Amino acid sequence: MPRIAYVNGRYVVHAQASVHIEDRGYQFADGVYEVCEVARGHIVDMPRHLARLKRSLKELSIAWPVSEGVLPMLLREVVNRNGVVDGLVYVQVTRGVASREFVFPPAGTKSSLVITARKADPAASAKRVESGIKVITVPENRWDRVDIKSTGLLPNVLAKQKAKEAGAQEAWFVDTDGNVKEGGSSNAWIVTRDGVLVTRPAEHGILRGITRTTLFDVAAKLGLKIEERGFSVAEAKAAREAFISSATTIAMPVVEIDGAPIANGHPGSMTLSLRQAFFDIAEKSPA
Repeated sequence: MPRIAYVNGRYVVHAQASVHIEDRGYQFADGVYEVCEVARGHIVDMPRHLARLKRSLKELSIAWPVSEGVLPMLLREVVNRNGVVDGLVYVQVTRGVASREFVFPPAGTKSSLVITARKADPAASAKRVESGIKVITVPENRWDRVDIKSTGLLPNVLAKQKAKEAGAQEAWFVDTDGNVKEGGSSNAWIVTRDGVLVTRPAEHGILRGITRTTLFDVAAKLGLKIEERGFSVAEAKAAREAFISSATTIAMPVVEIDGAPIANGHPGSMTLSLRQAFFDIAEKSPA
């Protein structure tokens, strides 16, 4: 059973309380992860996040590190021990520790589990919403199975570093047809001139974001129409609004793409309405 240890100023769950040199997550990125928002003392959309974790593990044939019923309790315990009221909780599962071979390790090799939590300042996030964020576009160069929430994120790291160097906060991957796929750590949305929310279908080529899924519920409650279809960079630049969604940003306004302002260059009202209604509609698990 993994233990809770105090490491580098935080309580974490890890079987060894350190990363083994031959952990396959360390050497091969052979693992998956989830990030849940913690807001007002609740873990947001935890059942949906854990359902996606289950799917990722199944797709990669990685065994559960603990029973499915125990994992939510461990997440709550780590959140509570770290005193996180607003922030995030991170869970990662790798194929485990074994001699470095590309093929799967012998049957019975135990998968590795890591859970960490950290605090965030809601006021800082709210301040960013007031001004919105800037986005750049980059060519798609990731592997085909981005529907699996794998820890293999080097293309995302390089894209987001390029965004930072350009004075932006996110990078959108663009396919060979010139259509936006998703961000380095977020899903991409636009609002058309007719007030329709548009986001790329999640059947293939993007991650089915949990916050993205919940925003469908929020939009339904607000009476907003959503179209799941591709959209080009040009359409995004001409849109009424644009925004990104993720567990750590919820709905974050995009005010500039590749240096071109979106509409009047200020956060849009529909994005702000979605963000404001999100917490009340999202599923909340007491921490």
